[in-house]
Amino acid sequence: MSQLPARNIAVFGATGSIGASALDVIARHPGNLRATVLAAGSKVDALLALCRVHRPLHAVIADASQFAALRDGLREAGLDTQPHAGDEALIELAAGDDCDTVVAAIVGAAGLSSTLAAAKAGKRLLLANKESLVLAGELLMQAAHASGAVIVPIDSEHNAIFQCLPQAQSGGLSDAPTHAGLRRIVLTASGGPFRGRVRAQLADVTPEQAIAHPKWSMGPKISVDSATLMNKGLEVIEAHHLFGVSRERIDVVVHPQSLVHSLVEFVDGSTLAQLGLPDMRTALAVGFAWPQRIDSGVAGLDLLQHGRLDFEAPDLDAFPCLRLAFDALKAGGTAPAMLNAANEVAVSAFLQRRIAFLSIPALVEATLDALPASAADSLDVLREADAAARRHAMAAVG
Repeated sequence: MSQLPARNIAVFGATGSIGASALDVIARHPGNLRATVLAAGSKVDALLALCRVHRPLHAVIADASQFAALRDGLREAGLDTQPHAGDEALIELAAGDDCDTVVAAIVGAAGLSSTLAAAKAGKRLLLANKESLVLAGELLMQAAHASGAVIVPIDSEHNAIFQCLPQAQSGGLSDAPTHAGLRRIVLTASGGPFRGRVRAQLADVTPEQAIAHPKWSMGPKISVDSATLMNKGLEVIEAHHLFGVSRERIDVVVHPQSLVHSLVEFVDGSTLAQLGLPDMRTALAVGFAWPQRIDSGVAGLDLLQHGRLDFEAPDLDAFPCLRLAFDALKAGGTAPAMLNAANEVAVSAFLQRRIAFLSIPALVEATLDALPASAADSLDVLREADAAARRHAMAAVG
């Protein structure tokens, strides 16, 4: 095996679950991997704690009101880490010389600008921010192709597909690829905490129940998306952009064990699948080292211990968010951006107990019905579509 190249890594979303997993893998390879930039939203104390451990060159807090606390905390800790605040700092550091690799794990549309900046700058981009592809997939992939950026998806499903496609062997995705002999992509879904329930049984679901995912440790927003299957719908849109595959060649199956992370079917009848324990550190290790392999801290898969693998069709009546995502992908243009924006508003309202669980898909569908899709030919158009969908959804919440 050739020597793993040294990587200077920016971890955006460092205090979240993916950030924690990324830093765990980085810490296992101190000779090759270094966290040079750490960024968080508003958790300044948690960010300072990470800085004391990893001693990055830069620390960014998105909430500008926390800048003084970050600056003073770094000084009190005796660290040379430079403090920054706000989105502009994220964008500058994503494109700057102090990192060659960016872990894009900021949740929501807030992560789009820095992700796009990293792609335009030709970085190795470990993409965990769904919204960047859902809002601006065509623009992001075009930017990566133009700059030679390498995109390695970190969602377990897309990472699985990435590992199974021969074209990925060259080192990553930086073009709208054509995959010879590919018949279809099959994304697996755990089914979330409410798998097997019919629609009527979901009327009184609480936020606590919705975020109690049976297999994965994730933040509250992503956990609710998993419970509604919107998470899988967003992944369908992501897969379309990442792998250049049409909507008609993307399928979803529910796989409750979450051991088969996705499958790729070829025209000769072969199906390749990637299996492993449900732990994000595997995908992150792939992202840092591909096409090499490094220790992630995740144990191997003992199939005898797990015993069985089950698969079933998703229930689109109980979980209509998946259908809405397929419809938005078919509509194209700004429709996926509006789907995502309305969903963010709806999930936030649900977590605040302002709307019921079943109101999430209803609110998203009403927003899409009210706002016709248009061509998504610039970031400004996409941002306006995002803003319009948020205004409509917020007005509906009241």
